[in-house]
Amino acid sequence: MTISKEIEAEVVRLFHAEGWRQNTIAKQLQLHHSSVARILARNGLLPQPRRSRASIVDKYIPFIKETFEKYPKLNAARLHHMVKERGYPGAVDHFRHMVAQYRPEPKREAYLRLSMLPGEQAQVDWGYFGKLKIGNAERRLLAFVMVLSYSRYIFLRFYFGDHTANFLRGHVDAFNYYQAVPREILYDNLKSAVLERIGSAIHFNPELLSLAAHYRFAPKPVGVRRANEKGRVERAIGYVRTSFFAAREFSSIDDLNSQALAWCRAEAGERKWPQDTTMTVAEAFEKEKPVLLPLPEAPYPVYDRKPVYVGKTPYIRFDLNDYSVPHNLVGKSLVVEATPEQVSIVNGFTEVARHERSFDKGRQIEDPKHIEQLTKVKREASKHRGTNRLQHVVPSSKQFFKLTAERGHNMGRLTQMLIRLLDMYGATELEAALNEAIATSSLHSSSIQKILEKRRIARGAAPPVLLRFTNDKRINELNIVPKSLDIYDQLFNHKEEQ
Repeated sequence: MTISKEIEAEVVRLFHAEGWRQNTIAKQLQLHHSSVARILARNGLLPQPRRSRASIVDKYIPFIKETFEKYPKLNAARLHHMVKERGYPGAVDHFRHMVAQYRPEPKREAYLRLSMLPGEQAQVDWGYFGKLKIGNAERRLLAFVMVLSYSRYIFLRFYFGDHTANFLRGHVDAFNYYQAVPREILYDNLKSAVLERIGSAIHFNPELLSLAAHYRFAPKPVGVRRANEKGRVERAIGYVRTSFFAAREFSSIDDLNSQALAWCRAEAGERKWPQDTTMTVAEAFEKEKPVLLPLPEAPYPVYDRKPVYVGKTPYIRFDLNDYSVPHNLVGKSLVVEATPEQVSIVNGFTEVARHERSFDKGRQIEDPKHIEQLTKVKREASKHRGTNRLQHVVPSSKQFFKLTAERGHNMGRLTQMLIRLLDMYGATELEAALNEAIATSSLHSSSIQKILEKRRIARGAAPPVLLRFTNDKRINELNIVPKSLDIYDQLFNHKEEQ
């Protein structure tokens, strides 16, 4: 067991200043009596304790010392197992107390208290705050925290995910909140800031460098295993957890961020400034603000960019949802440029669609104009396909359409009616009926129906039945051009003449 310097100092104080006995000190501080005696002897208050009789651990002391030289942090239980393999017969509890005096004191590194000039530095990091349910989706909730090192003024904003776009977006939002920029920003070695690092050779994320160039600040990563260098932001995230997020109720991420900004201005801003408790953090920030860098004229544009492909249907898939695009972009490669509020879809340099962004899952977000255009095109295509079919199998329909158009008839409805009659009576009968209607100038749909029925009754045929095939709808639109049967009549006539 390693006894800290604080406990050792308390043992000496209680013995020397308060006059406590060794057993009382051991009981109150929950130490073994031998540990108390050893501390007092080491500080010159008692002679070095001597064992009145030999101990079973004595012959293992050289091995114990040698092992501690190699492995100073090795725990007593493991060391007991090692000496037990070498013949030690004692129990682990007694052994633990005996070997404590041979354990080397741990080396503790002393850290300088960092003091920053006003406007010189800010520190940035992410804090993970669990997951948030949005409809059918479950989103990771991350807090972007920036704290100004001099004034300790905190900026807090929550995002769905810690990807690079949100990391850059957090900077822009923080600078807009401060209405100023620090001269340098300190980061942990997170991927959004540092892509690779070998010693002092650092490969920064190029998007962060672009942002830094725009706002004229210097990005600086902390040293490897030097988390103490960014202790201000670490403590700020802990402060956010306990003083803001704990038991917090909110209806949406927008509501949460609204509450976060209010907290930054009020509770976090009104706490005492560590360097001078007569001032608040907000007052220290007002003192710091004049020496911060000014904002550039325009904010840095930040988008979630992703190349997308429009398949057979006029939609693109982005972040678990489908967004509509104009129908004429089917088969095209486009680019999404998204913010937390909206999704913009770009073809080259032209924006072709814009939608409100959804963080749900499996939703189909549509622009009514896109659906209206597609429906109109489909309707016109269907009408055109029906007209072509009629003209192919019923040649007189071309003349019929010309005459009815001159009279101002509804061509779409007339086409649907003729297609239905074609399917019921066949091409030969419809051709004959149209010829008769043209000859008598009876160009109404009801006239065609009457002519067909009159011809059916004259033939003694049964009423027609409209056949519709559901397994393969393409069968319903097969165009079959009937062939003349006159050649067979000529064969019969030729036999009769013989």
